[in-house]
Amino acid sequence: MDSKREKDQDADHEKITAVLLKSRTGEFDLESILFLKLRNLGIHDLGCIGECINLERLDLSGNNITNLAPLASLRLLSVLNLSNNRVSNLEPLRTCDGLQNLNVAGNIISSIENLHCLVSLRKLENIRLKDNTYNYTNPVCRNSSYRVVVLEMFPNIKVLDGERVVGRGSDLYQLCKDIDDTIKAGLYKNGQLVEHPDCKPWVEDSYWEIKRSNNAIIEEAYKQFNDVLHECRLLNNRATHVISQTERSMSLKKQPKQYAI
Repeated sequence: MDSKREKDQDADHEKITAVLLKSRTGEFDLESILFLKLRNLGIHDLGCIGECINLERLDLSGNNITNLAPLASLRLLSVLNLSNNRVSNLEPLRTCDGLQNLNVAGNIISSIENLHCLVSLRKLENIRLKDNTYNYTNPVCRNSSYRVVVLEMFPNIKVLDGERVVGRGSDLYQLCKDIDDTIKAGLYKNGQLVEHPDCKPWVEDSYWEIKRSNNAIIEEAYKQFNDVLHECRLLNNRATHVISQTERSMSLKKQPKQYAI
């Protein structure tokens, strides 16, 4: 009986149902769901997900999804994570007008043409087709020029594959990336790590030490900050003690009463 129940529960997870959505969110009405995380549940059928018309953030990563048709009605959706699935067609997302952040790394998107359906999404500014952290990618990423083509196709894109390409921080990001590449190139020679025994620190050892100022105002502010920090620690200790007492008293109440006969 137990094994049959477990199989039924697994089957429920293969398809998104109203029961699954309500149990995951605690919401009675599907239209009230704004945020939803359904990761690594073995889902292959999105079922009634389209009834969550006010959904803003949706995480479906780590499933077996191939068909995105039920997502077409989610016009308020702003963040969608579909990484590590089996998606090849993004056409249903054409109507998700509010989409800003899309993660489809680790799928089977084979060509740039598969992305044309997203061009009309004017708010889309963050696309991820590849994630080196988890070794997720798509066949389209094998094309060495895919980044250039994607950036031309989506002029409003600010972040591609986790790398900021425009806006505040993009120049700094590129500079740091160039420095990293230069350092890595200099560390190795003929595949071997090159040691540099004569390397010295850029600054003196005491450079990063916090120096106390003689300014009376700063000294007073420093003292007040320490006083406030001390009071916070005291409050934290009191709160921990009260919580501990409350948990202990509640555990005693839950214990079954024993009667002597």
